[in-house]
Amino acid sequence: LTACLIAGIIHFALGSVIQKLRFMFPPLVTGLVILAIGLYLIPVAIKYAAGGAADFQMAAESFGSLKHWTVALTVVVVSLACKFLTKGLISNAAVLIGLIAGYVVAILAGMVSFGGVTKAAWFQVPTVMPYGFEFSLGAVIGVTLVSVVSAIETVGDASATTKAGAGRDATDDEIAGATYADGLGTAVAAVFGGLPNTSFSQNVGIVGMTGIMSRHVVTIAGIFLIVCGLIPKIGAVISSMPLPVLGGGVIVMFGMVAAAGMNMLTEVKMSRRNMIIISVSLAVGLGLNLVPSAVQYLPGIWKTLATSAVAPTALLAVVLNLMLPQDD
Repeated sequence: LTACLIAGIIHFALGSVIQKLRFMFPPLVTGLVILAIGLYLIPVAIKYAAGGAADFQMAAESFGSLKHWTVALTVVVVSLACKFLTKGLISNAAVLIGLIAGYVVAILAGMVSFGGVTKAAWFQVPTVMPYGFEFSLGAVIGVTLVSVVSAIETVGDASATTKAGAGRDATDDEIAGATYADGLGTAVAAVFGGLPNTSFSQNVGIVGMTGIMSRHVVTIAGIFLIVCGLIPKIGAVISSMPLPVLGGGVIVMFGMVAAAGMNMLTEVKMSRRNMIIISVSLAVGLGLNLVPSAVQYLPGIWKTLATSAVAPTALLAVVLNLMLPQDD
């Protein structure tokens, strides 16, 4: 957690650097990053809908059962119905209503246990530095490298958010502000014993579905979440939600992330140069993620980055875009 605190501060400092390096992230690069994020997340959504992403969950007999898919598809169908067959608040809250519907179906199917809710307290204040302070250079370097990758992802998410919500490119101030917030969130989370923060690509899908990207709405939601964080029973209720319920929601949202990336790439001229950048970046980035054993001899943190899909795609897209000459 000490490493997370230091990495968060470094991440925060990257906000001013990102503005100066914005030329390295044209629509070709950001569109590729967003598309890679969406394609990387889609298998996770399917695993959630089928019963879980962990190895022991996928090995269970219930994985992929009709009961799990019934719950997940309930969320998808109700979300789409509310979005396209209604208007106003119900249409904007389509995914939330779909999650509630799937949660109810899961309760009726006996998939929900409220044992944790009963044990949870009504109010609890978080502890400052609950695990103490210990400096480890290796941990700092590792988490900082991941934080830099997260900053690149933040650039893509911020660009996708403005494209999905307002139909325009993100400004330099918006990119820098998103990076500042990401780093500050990581540093504050570490103070209270939390893990590093990162921009949540799934929310690009929510913005794309609702068209709402107001900072004031997000501020109100943030205050609401802080209050909920002080009431453990609310967290216990959320954690009681079976993964197929979440899976149904993220199938829609992860798909929207990939669609946002494709939307940005439609504005890029598909010259031979750009097509080569797209093909090589995606092939290597997603290929290493699908076949992680291909880089099994890399050191731990480098193997994690190489198989993250986002990092190699972004790195190759940036390097190739800077090195390859423009077409006549």
